[in-house]
Amino acid sequence: MLKMFPKLDEDLLVKLFHKGVKSQWTVDDVEWDRPVQFTPEQARALGRLLSPVYLGEQSAMIGASVALPQVAMAGETSAQLYLSSFMMDEARHFEVLTRLYHRLDIQPVHLREMPEMLQYHNRLRKGDRIDWVWGILISDIFAKNFYQSFAKSQPEALFGKLSSRILQDESRHQAFAEHYLKRAMPNLPPERIDVLMDMRDDLLRIMDAMYQRLNDDAEAIGLDGRQFLDNLRAEIERKAKRIGLDPSSSGGEASSSRRRVQVASGPLRSRASDLSHKFRALAKNRCDSCFVSLLCRSRLVLAACR
Repeated sequence: MLKMFPKLDEDLLVKLFHKGVKSQWTVDDVEWDRPVQFTPEQARALGRLLSPVYLGEQSAMIGASVALPQVAMAGETSAQLYLSSFMMDEARHFEVLTRLYHRLDIQPVHLREMPEMLQYHNRLRKGDRIDWVWGILISDIFAKNFYQSFAKSQPEALFGKLSSRILQDESRHQAFAEHYLKRAMPNLPPERIDVLMDMRDDLLRIMDAMYQRLNDDAEAIGLDGRQFLDNLRAEIERKAKRIGLDPSSSGGEASSSRRRVQVASGPLRSRASDLSHKFRALAKNRCDSCFVSLLCRSRLVLAACR
């Protein structure tokens, strides 16, 4: 139950909150006149590759607004405090990436062209706060690897510098998710472990589907998409073991294997096809480039308004 005067432990999450407060930056702190170091064709490819990350920043911002009251009702005060700064970080990322699109004179991929992006967003919103934090950890690992590749390859360019700033926030987000999940895992029954492993498999399959659509764009800017995803899978496995998410001890491996067989037979492709058909109708509404117009219709947001 929500308490007026809850106990506030000085734990890692409070320290991360303090660190986040001291590390705040805004769109005005970005040196927008820095060189781009992309040809027009490469800039368009970057805009397409950045689209899932861009939507992910919005999804995280919206999802945190739903998870925050859940942790408050569970009496997890330090997590509640940290999530408030998390929302600020995601809002800032969304703002600066929007500004970047305008600076480069490019646009994200339309949802009707790559409906897997909305499928990914919808998968993140399923379940309770533990499911959400696990999904956020996976998404943050994806974002960290994406931004890190540009921070290293273009350290003096506009997007490289911007990536370095965002990476500072992402490091805190990962630390939060790891700490929160490590505390939660010992209390989870075996069937909940299965659910989390299934979620991991679902998100990775969706990432694979997006990679298939964006492979040419990755090659255009010198990014090895296949290697990127292989490294991502390996890091997620390491994080899973680090937080104590071990499916082999609970029968989760068998459950995940059964699920892989079921999905491989066609339902995922069928759902993606259905989504493509639905999103083609967006052109009639003249708002096909607006992610938020669709996010606002999702059950995630409707649930938050009840």
